[in-house]
Amino acid sequence: MNWGIERTPGSRVHRTDDGRVALPLRLSRNGEHATDTELVLSLAEAEHLHASLCRALDGHPPPRDVPDCRDAVVAANAVDAAHALSAKVAEANRRSRGAL
Repeated sequence: MNWGIERTPGSRVHRTDDGRVALPLRLSRNGEHATDTELVLSLAEAEHLHASLCRALDGHPPPRDVPDCRDAVVAANAVDAAHALSAKVAEANRRSRGAL
């Protein structure tokens, strides 16, 4: 008996309701689809997997048809951080005006 495992076509990695990361997987037996399931990881486990994948990919240029996700994540985090900082500054200004 031969088992195979691959990413589930059309399914995206996503966060679960409890904040963990779920990687959809398809299992096959003897070349036939057996079932779809998910590998559910804690955030720490997902970060370890990410680091391991980065090390495995290091030194190899990415294919042209893949997204450059890390730049997008960094940019999104920077925008989120700027919004959060702006909200804190606005709140501090409101408080200081109220104290006058």
